[in-house]
Amino acid sequence: MLQTSSYSLVLTLQFLLLLYDLFVNSFSELLRMAPVIQLVLFIIQDIAILFNVIIIFLMFFNTFVFQAGLVNLLFHKFKGTIVLSGAYLALSIFFHIWVMNLRWRNSNYFVWTDGLQALFVFQRLVAVLYYYFYKRTAVHLGDPRFYQDSLWLRKEFAQVHS
Repeated sequence: MLQTSSYSLVLTLQFLLLLYDLFVNSFSELLRMAPVIQLVLFIIQDIAILFNVIIIFLMFFNTFVFQAGLVNLLFHKFKGTIVLSGAYLALSIFFHIWVMNLRWRNSNYFVWTDGLQALFVFQRLVAVLYYYFYKRTAVHLGDPRFYQDSLWLRKEFAQVHS
C-alpha cells in the first residue's frame, strides 16, 4: 500500500521533474550562444524524462492491481501515458541531437532547417500532451482502489478470466 507521506514525496518529485522539463523547453533557446550549457541542460532534461518514466512504472508495480496479475488492466487504463512518455523521450533526444549537431560549431548563427523546425513544433506539441497525461496518471495512481482488494477489482478480474 502506498503511504500518504511517500505518495506526497513521489508526487512532488514527479512534478519537480516536469517543471524542470517545462523550464528547459521554454528557455533553452535563449542559451544558444552557450552550447556547452545548453548541452548540459538537454542531458539533464532527458535524464529527468527517463526518471519520470521509471517512477511511473515503479508506481505501477506497487499497485495491488499489478500484484494481482492484472497488468493488462493497468496498461489499458494508462496506455496513453505509457506511449506518450516513450514518444516524448525519443522526440526530445532526437531534437537535442539535431540541434546540438547544427549549432555546436556555429553558435553565433541562428540555424533553423525546415526539418528541425517541424521536429521542434511536433516535439513541443507532444510535450503538452505528455505533461497532461503524465500529471493525470500520477494523480490517478494515488487512488486507494489501486492498492487494496475491492469489488471493482474483483469485477475486472472476473472479466479477464471469463
